[in-house]
Amino acid sequence: MKLMVIGGGGREHAIIRKLKENPQIDTIYALPGNGGIAQDAVCVDIRATDLDAITAFAEKERIDYAVVAPDDPLVLGLVDILEEKGIPCFGPAKNAAIIEGSKVFSKNLMKKYGIPTAAYETFDDTEKALAYVETAPLPTVIKADGLALGKGVVIAQTREEARNAVIEIMRNHKFGRSGEQIVIEEYLTGPEVSVLSFTDGNTIVPMVSSMDHKRAGDGDSGLNTGGMGTVAPNPYYTEEIAERCIKEIFLPTIRAMKREGRPFKGCLYFGLMLTEQGPKVIEYNCRFGDPETQVVLPLLESDLFTVMKAVTEGKLSGTQVRFRNACACCVIMASKGYPEKYEKGFEISLPEDLKKDVYVAGAVLKDGKLVTSGGRVLGVTAVENDLHSAVRSAYTKAERIGFANAYYRKDIGARALQAEEA
Repeated sequence: MKLMVIGGGGREHAIIRKLKENPQIDTIYALPGNGGIAQDAVCVDIRATDLDAITAFAEKERIDYAVVAPDDPLVLGLVDILEEKGIPCFGPAKNAAIIEGSKVFSKNLMKKYGIPTAAYETFDDTEKALAYVETAPLPTVIKADGLALGKGVVIAQTREEARNAVIEIMRNHKFGRSGEQIVIEEYLTGPEVSVLSFTDGNTIVPMVSSMDHKRAGDGDSGLNTGGMGTVAPNPYYTEEIAERCIKEIFLPTIRAMKREGRPFKGCLYFGLMLTEQGPKVIEYNCRFGDPETQVVLPLLESDLFTVMKAVTEGKLSGTQVRFRNACACCVIMASKGYPEKYEKGFEISLPEDLKKDVYVAGAVLKDGKLVTSGGRVLGVTAVENDLHSAVRSAYTKAERIGFANAYYRKDIGARALQAEEA
């Protein structure tokens, strides 16, 4: 069988590694892939948003199955286009991917169907939004409606910060058309939890919970990033809370999408806040999270391709999805200065025995050598029987990997370990 995975980051590397475990799969193409993924798949230099070129390639190569991993091509409707050509896909159709593509849509969906989330207002008029932030409780959260590379959210501590955020997003078009509408919502407090789930539109199977670390610096300081590391499972996500989430959030979301004529098939990501009033949804993503995928998939015991096909074919209820009773930690090694200005083009020293534990995000092959090409360069993952061992092992591995300008947080998993001890 020939598979095609759309995307070129650490998430896609983790997906490809897991898919490779299936003996039925002969070739995996990565579009565009990266220098590290080239060790595990055939990389094809086609951007993830070049829908026409992707479709032409899939038809020419007679691809048997496609996995569309990033948000942009999903929201643009790549799954619809490929399936019209007879190529089965893992990923939601365009009308379901809107659950991530529009925060206004997702907030209104939750309100309509009674799914717990932060109180909010939506605006498409800059002056009305500016008037609202003069009286909104502080801190307040301001979100661009559309996709913004994970940077479209501002937590404003003061009126001035709130005004500036509205002006930057709506008037100055910081995120282009993604900021034509905004959501201004209540600031929630409590532990955050990420839960990825497989769903075929009727059945939903949550994966192992995880804890992301978004800030660039230790102690959750500095700017927001695409993620500096993760651990799984998340110790705050108890069996009792998991049961509540299935009843109050997960199943109601799947049923709501189906009632709206937008059945969701693929990986639905729930970003949750465990508040004093109970779990609430911070955000939905219409795909695997990054770097959550790099700790969740290594714990998956079931064959990923079998599960994905069951999702596509609407047969998830009859498919076993098992996870190891173990813990995982992923430490992201980044270029110093990320997420702002950073230098690239440095050779990566990666010991041969560690390659199986590394998911490459931002690197290219140059004269046969792997060199840095992005802000987040790679993720180092360790799986052990307990969380403490997984964290220690991940850092031991990270210390053996080197490149000029390398930077990584030293406290990934610290909060989770404190929660376990408590």
